[in-house]
Amino acid sequence: MNKTNHHCPPWMKWILLAAGVYNLAFGLFAIVFPRAMFDMIGMEVPRYPELWQCIGMIVGVYGVGYAIAAFDPLRHWPIVLVGFLGKLFGPIGMAWAVSKGTLPIAFGIANVTNDLIWLIPFALILIQARKQVS
Repeated sequence: MNKTNHHCPPWMKWILLAAGVYNLAFGLFAIVFPRAMFDMIGMEVPRYPELWQCIGMIVGVYGVGYAIAAFDPLRHWPIVLVGFLGKLFGPIGMAWAVSKGTLPIAFGIANVTNDLIWLIPFALILIQARKQVS
């Protein structure tokens, strides 16, 4: 699809830029301060904090993708789709882990800010992208 961003409502650009900045900030925070999230919620720090730092790197890389997609959201809908899927499956995995007792519910704060608040705007971008194809 070769639609240009002049067909996009301006909110799409700002949502994706905000998601990009947020993801980059969260990723950097997790990399530089891998114990902080666990200390804040009173959870035992993982034996291998490098795994949390790796998650931070992945989240940060998503942020780069969102920033790129912001400048033509309908054309870059696959980036938004990948993000949407992560934001959908992250909370599902969290709920499963809480139900098994392997993660405390307090850890879910990360799902609220990393995933849940972005689900509807990302879905609306994908719906609009689908309409552009039709």
